[in-house]
Amino acid sequence: MLPALERRHDVLALTLPGHAGGPPAPSPLADELLVEAVEAAMDDAGWRSAHLVGNSLGGFVALQVASRGRADTVTALAPAGGWAPGDPAVTATLEHFVTMQELLRSAASQAEAIVASPEGRRRATRYTTVNFEHIPAELLAHQLRGVVGCDALAPLVEHGMREGWELDAERIACPVRIVWGAEDVLVPWPSAAVRFREEWLPNAEWVVLDGVGHCPQLDVPLETAELILGFTT
Repeated sequence: MLPALERRHDVLALTLPGHAGGPPAPSPLADELLVEAVEAAMDDAGWRSAHLVGNSLGGFVALQVASRGRADTVTALAPAGGWAPGDPAVTATLEHFVTMQELLRSAASQAEAIVASPEGRRRATRYTTVNFEHIPAELLAHQLRGVVGCDALAPLVEHGMREGWELDAERIACPVRIVWGAEDVLVPWPSAAVRFREEWLPNAEWVVLDGVGHCPQLDVPLETAELILGFTT
């Protein structure tokens, strides 16, 4: 989506601590680690506030940053953290990430070979998109290696299981648009959005995309860019 967004905005696409290519994450993890990392990146860019966009964990972090008064708008793509209290899907979903990383450790060296065929590209995008034919093979190989390079994955999962997910939603004063793929198999609609819909952000603008999976920015990048730009300009 970057080319479309950069035609109208200055864009800062940051990598969170502990993720592949990002700064190392300290041990133990602090509650505010990811939020403070985003704020520090904004400070370095000279931005007091910005239009924030995030997917999954990034969507939840964007909303946390907004609760600290540093967002002009938030477009959250299938944000994490919205499961109903006690929903067993939380544990299953978080454990899935650990299992996926373990499996990919042995496969990452063959990333290019895996995504060289349509069948391999379909398998590589099973949990992220419905539409995959347009996604460059080199991007999918990069993502497979990126999962393995996310050193903070297990600590973040442990932290999430131990501490749960809380959002100071009453302090979010900016407009919020939440975009969810109706075919999301990783953070399913609508069960994984219960707290956002009923407790935290019932007055947010909601967009549900038919035939789209967990990562709209990969699945339907042009449509997703327009959903962002239509909210920020």
